[in-house]
Amino acid sequence: MAFYQKLVHHNKKISRLEHLEAICGWDQASMMPEGGNSARSEALAELAVVKHELSTAPHLTEWFKQAEGEQLDTEEVTSLHEMKRSWQQANVLPADLVEKKSLACSKCEHAWRSQRERNDWQGFSQNLKEVVELTRQEAQIRAEATGLSRYDALLDLYEPGMTTSELDELFTEVKSWLPELIQQIMERQSQDITIQPVGPFPVEQQENLSRSLMTKLGFDFNHGRLDKSVHPFCGGVPTDVRITTRYDEADFTSALMGVIHETGHARYEQGLPEKWAGLPVGKARSMGIHESQSLFFEMQLSRSELFIDILAPLAAEIFQRADDPALSADNLTLLNTRVKPGYIRVDADEATYPAHVILRYEIERDLVEGKIEVEDIPELWDKKMSEYLGLSTKGNFSDGCMQDIHWTFGAFGYFPSYTLGAMYAAQFMAAINKEMNVDNLVRERNLQPIFNWLDRHVWKRASTASTDQILIDSTGERLNAKYFKQHLEQRYLK
Repeated sequence: MAFYQKLVHHNKKISRLEHLEAICGWDQASMMPEGGNSARSEALAELAVVKHELSTAPHLTEWFKQAEGEQLDTEEVTSLHEMKRSWQQANVLPADLVEKKSLACSKCEHAWRSQRERNDWQGFSQNLKEVVELTRQEAQIRAEATGLSRYDALLDLYEPGMTTSELDELFTEVKSWLPELIQQIMERQSQDITIQPVGPFPVEQQENLSRSLMTKLGFDFNHGRLDKSVHPFCGGVPTDVRITTRYDEADFTSALMGVIHETGHARYEQGLPEKWAGLPVGKARSMGIHESQSLFFEMQLSRSELFIDILAPLAAEIFQRADDPALSADNLTLLNTRVKPGYIRVDADEATYPAHVILRYEIERDLVEGKIEVEDIPELWDKKMSEYLGLSTKGNFSDGCMQDIHWTFGAFGYFPSYTLGAMYAAQFMAAINKEMNVDNLVRERNLQPIFNWLDRHVWKRASTASTDQILIDSTGERLNAKYFKQHLEQRYLK
């Protein structure tokens, strides 16, 4: 057997373990009884070690050397490059660090679920310190192997090719115009008269509405499902995608928009090329591109006035409130495009959302680099929230620095992907509008041409090209933040 084919079989074996890991992780967050966590954490840690041992098997060095000398076509060369990149990332970490981090993250994430409810920063911070220390060790090892800074070495795991210097430049530009734009939008909206829908909105009916919208957005229920968890997420594998959300019977829009967001992630996963299934080249290109799909679905598409014309009558029918003015399309459009600074990132509007991300990026960057410690987080969080959004989180850890799940499982370097995703999404939509009239398509209830464009330019590309190349091929240029600014101005100020 050719060495390239040996590497293909080896990577598919690893992929099958990742499949099990993903479903066990979903179950841990959504279905598992409280008493199962310790054993589940140990099982996942053991699985992580087995996966790591396969990923770092000594003979792979020779296999890659031999494969690089074989006659491969262009696609196989790209596939080999991605396999080697994945191998190099795994190979730098010792197995004992992988196991320690897996256990520490499972412990931190599980305890966080109840600690957040109790506003227990002291308890949470003790677990987080262990995760941060192990993350710093990982970052140092990766930095030495790549020549990058500690934070850039972690950032590269989620957004290959992106650097702190480029992020700092992008985010500094956004901070230069975002606060004023938020104020302008709020002033313009100050005269709007809105009607707040009054609950209860039963969870069962919310689930029905969510599933109906997921169907309209093309989600394949034969290869996925919707469940409940503490924190909304999309997990699983392309052939078995798991979406979760959390429901509030007083406000159906929060869960619904969360579901639409996760459906964007899911459509990307379900759209990845079957040809490359189980191989690194067949995975999503980056988390920024992944977030671009969720934010395209949620922000670019589903919060538009024309899409809410689809949503409103459906909600009125399912909740049996045909004559409720609060569920009219005009009112729901006003409610779903309100711009107002708030504490919770996942509930933030698209204008204030970047401030939440930039805040987290600046804190985690300095935390990984050792410029600050875990004890400094609450004060810094409060300071930046006050500066960027005019809100104080002093003493309110649950709605402040404990609100997100990412740091609990060591996902440092992930947060920038959210705002990069918003920028990518705006750029994609601008490109789509040059080829077709999106407003007319939504008005005609014909979303398929939009999905076909995404499938052709993003989903089926998977990791066969760099993020820059995907953007250049689909939009004609590299990432340009002007499209995001133009989108906000057009939606909220015109």
